[in-house]
Amino acid sequence: MSDQLDTTPLAALLAKLPLPDKGRRKGSLHANTVAQLRNMIVTSVLAPGARLNERELCEQLSVSRTPVREAIKTLIQDGLLRSLPNHSAVVTELDLDEITALIDVVSVIEGLAGELAAARATDEAVAEIGLLHYKMMLHHTRDELAGYFEANKAFHKAIIELSGNSVLAWVWDLLALRVDRARFSSNLWPTRWRAAIDEHRQILDALSARDSARASIALREHVRNGLSGLVASLKTRSGAAVSDEPPRVKGG
Repeated sequence: MSDQLDTTPLAALLAKLPLPDKGRRKGSLHANTVAQLRNMIVTSVLAPGARLNERELCEQLSVSRTPVREAIKTLIQDGLLRSLPNHSAVVTELDLDEITALIDVVSVIEGLAGELAAARATDEAVAEIGLLHYKMMLHHTRDELAGYFEANKAFHKAIIELSGNSVLAWVWDLLALRVDRARFSSNLWPTRWRAAIDEHRQILDALSARDSARASIALREHVRNGLSGLVASLKTRSGAAVSDEPPRVKGG
């Protein structure tokens, strides 16, 4: 697979979101700017540790500095950015402990959703989820990670909605921002991306068979397989960072 910045160019990502125009009210302009910056962070166009350049962002998003600065404040509150002493902002690093905790929680949530969804599945619902699976396969063959990610999120959301449990859907939405970022990062490895395609097929097969137990297991394993790879990568980076530190001098 090509480098992620080649696979998900900024122009392609921004094209999926409507650019603001002068006639829009302030609230809409703010929401749109936040959405575009959030998308750039989740998809690693703005990579972890990257320092934001307000002037460049204004040019890229076709907005003035005020909505960009307000959007940055919002994303700092969301935890996607952190503020530096000089008032600039950088993209937060993926946190190992948080990703590990997400695996425990999200695997249970999506496993339950699969169990409930299989019991309620209609032929029409299965067909719609199957179409999303087909879209994911198509984007995978074209090496289109941004398009794949969009279809992947829709695939999982469709199962959540099919579960018919409003509380489960509410919790899933609360975690969506952190899960999206982790899921996108986990698919940057070609072998994991290919494995995810097969796992989605197994989930679809279980839903088609109305097999609640198998759907639950398939979704739990899919979540764990995807995010566990990301955890392993973060641990490797953490170990490398520690080994690169200069030895401490005793005494003095």
